[in-house]
Amino acid sequence: MIITTGSADSDALVTRAKALSVLTGFTYVPRRNTSLSKLVQAHSDSIVLVVLENGARLVRPGFPPMEYHPSMGFVRAKRLLKGEPDPMVEAAGMVAGDTVLDCTAGLGSDALVFAVKGGSEGKVIAIESSEHLSTLLTEGLCHYVTGVEEVNQAMRRIEVRLGHHLDILQEMADNSVDIVYFDPMFREPIMDSAAINPLREFANSDALSLAVIEEAKRVARKSILLKEKWGSPEFARLGFTMQERSHSKITYGVIFLDNRD
Repeated sequence: MIITTGSADSDALVTRAKALSVLTGFTYVPRRNTSLSKLVQAHSDSIVLVVLENGARLVRPGFPPMEYHPSMGFVRAKRLLKGEPDPMVEAAGMVAGDTVLDCTAGLGSDALVFAVKGGSEGKVIAIESSEHLSTLLTEGLCHYVTGVEEVNQAMRRIEVRLGHHLDILQEMADNSVDIVYFDPMFREPIMDSAAINPLREFANSDALSLAVIEEAKRVARKSILLKEKWGSPEFARLGFTMQERSHSKITYGVIFLDNRD
């Protein structure tokens, strides 16, 4: 992957692009009014991360571009700030100040909701195994601006870690977070989605393993949460208690723990 700027390559964007290159190890390429297709041809690379004024965009020839946006996470975050409940937060038993390990971050929509609920005393660690998605998420969370300052602050508090969730869980100390969360790619997509389909080209589609759940039980103090389709056999296979369904095709499974000191 190469990193460049939008067509309006201001000094500020160039500085950000160079800093992101140093952070990730990907090559920075000056835009200089060159089309992205020509940049790809010139550098024999098929993926470009474009640094934008309000975040970043991932471009891959032949696929729809994917721009960072908090999506439904922003809508849910605003509801939380109004005092309305969120099914994910309630299923996990989360309260302000909790630490959450989001093992399947994607574009960070759920991580944002956790960060808003956790508040300034909470902590959210978002793990992403795709280096391309991780880079897009890192830049987006640092620079995307919404019209709600509390949401902007929550985005900045999220810590993104690149790696496979099993490897990172194995490195973590016992009882070191309150909640461990999984939102793996569903075995069968519920529907075609302009937002999700591009993500599938980069995301890890492997099913969760029992070894991962065992590590999560060691690391979490309060609960482990799994998002899946209603009636999915994954809940039983992995030892989760499926929550009651409301009007959604998805639901959550939970394992409550008693690892708190």
